[in-house]
Amino acid sequence: MSWLFGLNKGQPEVPPGLPAQPEPPPPPAGGSSGGGDKPKDKWSNFDPTGLERAAQAAKELDKSRHAKEALDLARMQEQTSHLEYQSKIKEYEAAVEQLKGDQIRTQAEERRKTLNEETKQNQARAQYQDKLARQRYEDQLRQQQALNEENLRKQEESVQKQEAMRKATIEHEMELRHKNELLRIEAEAKARGRVERENADIIREQIRLKAAEHRQTVLESIKTAGAVFGEGFRAFVSDWDKVTATVAGLTLLAVGVYSARNATAVAGRYIEARLGEAIVGAGNIKIHCRGGNEASHQDRQASEEQTSRCPGGSCAQPFVGGARA
Repeated sequence: MSWLFGLNKGQPEVPPGLPAQPEPPPPPAGGSSGGGDKPKDKWSNFDPTGLERAAQAAKELDKSRHAKEALDLARMQEQTSHLEYQSKIKEYEAAVEQLKGDQIRTQAEERRKTLNEETKQNQARAQYQDKLARQRYEDQLRQQQALNEENLRKQEESVQKQEAMRKATIEHEMELRHKNELLRIEAEAKARGRVERENADIIREQIRLKAAEHRQTVLESIKTAGAVFGEGFRAFVSDWDKVTATVAGLTLLAVGVYSARNATAVAGRYIEARLGEAIVGAGNIKIHCRGGNEASHQDRQASEEQTSRCPGGSCAQPFVGGARA
């Protein structure tokens, strides 16, 4: 029933069956320009048209036959608007609660994102710090390695210098020693030459005496050996029994050796001939060739032994198989 009291002046609610009311005139422009804090201007902005319209409407409703239905309808509209207002309030409250929940979720999501971002930042910072630490460590290692290499190079150069100095010292010592040795040898040679020149007569006399003594010793040795061999040969020749026995023994020994070798050769040929009759083809040829090779090998061995016993060919040649080996 707000339309009865002039509320909602912009959109007045007119119950059905009532004539439309004309719009009220606008308030004067200067009515609100005065001081609102003075008591005499308290009711200066009050618009009585609403009350007048409400009173006029009440009078018309009282005169109308549909006044009760209009009041019921107005009451129902008021209740409906009140229910709509309550439902809107509940919707607003639900929207506020949903907004709060969304805000809480948004804050939680923002917090989670913030935590994730902080975690990522911390991880990135830790990785960067670790990378920097590794780079510093690698730089320190490279610097230490370079320092060690420089120290090693200096040590090697020092060792090389010391080795060169040692070699130079040794070469100088060897050169001095060689010079001293040459000087000593030269001095000894000069001294020996001087002594030899001074003692040349004595040395020549010593050489002559040594030569005479050696010649006398050789002559006496020859005489003694000739006398011994002469006496032995004379005694051997004067005893004909010994000469005969010696010659006979040597002859029998030579005949026995030669006979044994000849008999062995004859027996070997006989055995080869008997075995060759039972073998035909290549086997026969192989056996005969082998026998001939063995015989020639034995002959060569005998010839070499004889040559080694009698160098120069002065000894008699042995007979093998009826022929001279």
